[in-house]
Amino acid sequence: MSQALHALRCVGTTGLTRVASFTGLPESEVESELIDLAVAGLVTHHRNFGGWALTDAGKAAAADRAAAELESAGGPAALATPFEEFLVLNPELLDLCTAWQVRTVNGTTTINDHSDSAYDGRVLASFTDLHARATEVIAALAAVLPRFARYEPRLTEALTRAKAGEFGYLADDMASFHTIWAELHEDLLATQGISRWRG
Repeated sequence: MSQALHALRCVGTTGLTRVASFTGLPESEVESELIDLAVAGLVTHHRNFGGWALTDAGKAAAADRAAAELESAGGPAALATPFEEFLVLNPELLDLCTAWQVRTVNGTTTINDHSDSAYDGRVLASFTDLHARATEVIAALAAVLPRFARYEPRLTEALTRAKAGEFGYLADDMASFHTIWAELHEDLLATQGISRWRG
């Protein structure tokens, strides 16, 4: 399956750098692939929006290719257990991101200005614990579809940078733990043909 095509299905309209980050491929290789996909009518480049996007034909092709890839790996049942384990962790991750960005002081919710190192340390410790559990889930996902393995080193790098004082790498930067986690979530949904707005 075209990695660039799948990346755009997961992240939507975006620039070359993010597609390369998502796929783990060099930008030059990704750009070449995107140009080929554009010639095939599967993607288009929106200069006004600053990025590449799937065409309707591209959306259909990406869905078909993801379904075929999953079927060859054992079908939806093969991902069922690790996906449910991911869904258990997901609300915890969202709560941690909120705790990192805002906090309650004397009964008032305020922006976390990171002046309280003890508070930040507790949140970082919770992120570290969640990351350890997420690593096991990602390993189970990668056992079904190896491409899922690339999320673990990206999450590790984001957490490591946050611990080193680059606080945006937890919940604010485009390469943050939260952003990468959201990409993993969307990847899982897209791979299984699940609408985020089901129910």
